[in-house]
Amino acid sequence: MTTWTSGYVAEIDYAHGYFRELSPALLSLATLNRSVATGTATPGRRMRYLELGFGQGVSLAIHAAACEGEFWGTDFHPGQAAHALEMVRAAGSDARVFDQSFTEFAARDDLPEFDFITVHGIWTWVSDENRAAIVDLVRRKLACGGVLYLSYNSLPGCAPLQPLRHLLHLHSELIGFADNGITAKVRDAMNFTQEVIDSEAHYFALNPMLAMRFAAMKEQPPGQMAHEYFCRDWEIMAFSQVEAMLREAKLEFACSASLLDHVDGIDLTPQWQALLADIAQPVLRESVRDYMLNTQFRKDIFVKGGRPMTALQRTEAYLASTFVLTTLPQDVPATLKGLAGELVFDQALYGPLLAALADRGHAPKTLASIVAAPGLAAWTVESVIQALLALNGEGHVHPAQAPAQADLAEARCRSLNTAILKRARYDNQVGFLASCVTGAGFQTRRIEQLFLLAHQNFLPVEEWPRFVFDTLIASGAKVVRRGETMEGEADSIAELLRQAADFCKRRLPIFQALRIV
Repeated sequence: MTTWTSGYVAEIDYAHGYFRELSPALLSLATLNRSVATGTATPGRRMRYLELGFGQGVSLAIHAAACEGEFWGTDFHPGQAAHALEMVRAAGSDARVFDQSFTEFAARDDLPEFDFITVHGIWTWVSDENRAAIVDLVRRKLACGGVLYLSYNSLPGCAPLQPLRHLLHLHSELIGFADNGITAKVRDAMNFTQEVIDSEAHYFALNPMLAMRFAAMKEQPPGQMAHEYFCRDWEIMAFSQVEAMLREAKLEFACSASLLDHVDGIDLTPQWQALLADIAQPVLRESVRDYMLNTQFRKDIFVKGGRPMTALQRTEAYLASTFVLTTLPQDVPATLKGLAGELVFDQALYGPLLAALADRGHAPKTLASIVAAPGLAAWTVESVIQALLALNGEGHVHPAQAPAQADLAEARCRSLNTAILKRARYDNQVGFLASCVTGAGFQTRRIEQLFLLAHQNFLPVEEWPRFVFDTLIASGAKVVRRGETMEGEADSIAELLRQAADFCKRRLPIFQALRIV
């Protein structure tokens, strides 16, 4: 029997996550780096952005608050749509939020053409009919020059999980009792599967990595497990399959939305780089790369009518682009660990680069001004670009909006952030705040949110520990120090005092630079 859920798990809330790759600024940086010209910044016209399957709507609400544009989104779940609406209204943005299925939404007669359409994760968990509806909507409603972001579980990395997921889902369907709820179904299926593994079943004995993967799965919250593995539909696709479907919608693959994928030396050995360089066919090259990296989850950018940029056009566009440092220089690690080994940042480059970005209180700076800074004259523009991509990929740097755009978004961001900070008194579900400087979300722990709330309420710093401690106790939570839960009040207050001092020194300046507070 067909229901409004279409086989998707609806009994338990989806996580309140924010996904940075969905931000227009990062999507634009990725296409720029791959020399793909898009039509997403047409002068004199507001950007139009659509998110399909927005979950709890955290990303949609933050982007609608932090960016100038017309934002739309739909998610079949009315509870999740209600949560998204609550956040949108708290920001005072005019984002349009619906609880319609993809088919219902695609049939609307008031849809404009969109510059960005984003679809995070949901592609894997919906039916063939719903995937066809997504492709049809993209074909008809993505503007020429528009960008599609599509992420999905992929082959070959997820191939070993298919038999494991089949066993979990089979148990929940045949043995699980509906009256017990989805959480109990997940728990019972997990316990049963562990029994099968412990029985030394030949399949698991011959595939020992699966038992390790299953042990990691057991550490995930039941809600995450339910959405990831217990939907009726669970289709793992190779990149070539997805590319073929979207090619029929007049889209071409542009690049990965993960900026670390743009820095070859992080994950690709010299031998792999040489092999890929010899593969001229782009779909085959991207597919071989997935085999090299055993890719489990892809974050793809497709463009409708993208045009190649010349080297000069790319360089000029980069030099005009603006970046902001979102971490104190001393807190940026000296190394980056990838599949190809550990990448050691050359301090002759990264030292002056971080100093230039930190100058004037982390004020946003164009690449043109950055490369002209002291200590960077000996480096090529491309060397600085590659360093910025690595820092962007690790979350230490972010593209910045034009000052006029940031000014227009500041009031909405502050309204949304105030609502999130007040909510931190009760739970820790929304772990991000909106920045008008970046046009994106900024990860913020609950303790930090409570410190910011105390700061917003003009409490002196010495009173922050008591305020935070009383708030945590009232909500049934406790202070944690280096992963250890603290029991005593005196020790908890002392630890909060230490954390408050550290926050004021290391984090508050960043929140101020990003105009979050």
